[in-house]
Amino acid sequence: MILALLGTGFTFLATALGAAAVFLVRKEVNVNMHKAFLGFAAGVMIAASVWSLLIPSIEMAAEQGGSEWIPAAGGFVAGGLFLFLLDRLLPHLHAGFNEPEGMRSSLKRTTMLVFAVTLHNIPEGMAVGLSFALASQTGSPAALSGAMALAMGMALQNIPEGAAISLPLKKEGLSKPKSFIYGALSGIVEPIAGVLGVVLALTVVHVMPFLLSFAAGAMIYVVVEELVPEAHAGEHHSHAGTIGAMLGFVIMMVLDVALG
Repeated sequence: MILALLGTGFTFLATALGAAAVFLVRKEVNVNMHKAFLGFAAGVMIAASVWSLLIPSIEMAAEQGGSEWIPAAGGFVAGGLFLFLLDRLLPHLHAGFNEPEGMRSSLKRTTMLVFAVTLHNIPEGMAVGLSFALASQTGSPAALSGAMALAMGMALQNIPEGAAISLPLKKEGLSKPKSFIYGALSGIVEPIAGVLGVVLALTVVHVMPFLLSFAAGAMIYVVVEELVPEAHAGEHHSHAGTIGAMLGFVIMMVLDVALG
């Protein structure tokens, strides 16, 4: 539990660090730079879903003597459905768009902007928390190193993500301090989701393979539903999103394989 809190606390602080960009950046972020950041986050999350979540899920299911693919496939689909339902129910608004998604609501635009990033952070927090829970259960130094690598990868992509919420909030008319606070708080759901995942994993040991793949499915849903379309929105000749995704995937893969 302590390791999960430290890991998800680290990723939360990275979000806060990114949100602090509102005090430094005077102009709007370049469109291609924004697309590159979105692509980078997508690449990190895809690689983390495979190396840090799905492969350990399959291996752990095999060690438990059960089917190797049923927990992985079932959890993956359940994670995607969970994010699908949240996406349809939770009122949220993406930066650069005028029409909110989810249920009709009288919430302010600034609140719905924060909710949009919060949706992304739920599976990220679960992934980091569960990775540390897995390391605790197995007692493997490699598993602990892999969990640390995952936390580092998530933290790297949380820095631009924090800026991606605080800067639009400032553009909506909020003061710099308020934009920073809301941007930073959008990441507080990561420690919460991480701890809840650990509690479930420690309560029901045999459910760990399912939970690992559940977090993977939720992250892939975010990548396909939100990050990739936004990274390629507008004119197609820009390859910033694709380059960012390739770079994020390679960095996360190297971190996980080298450390884990």
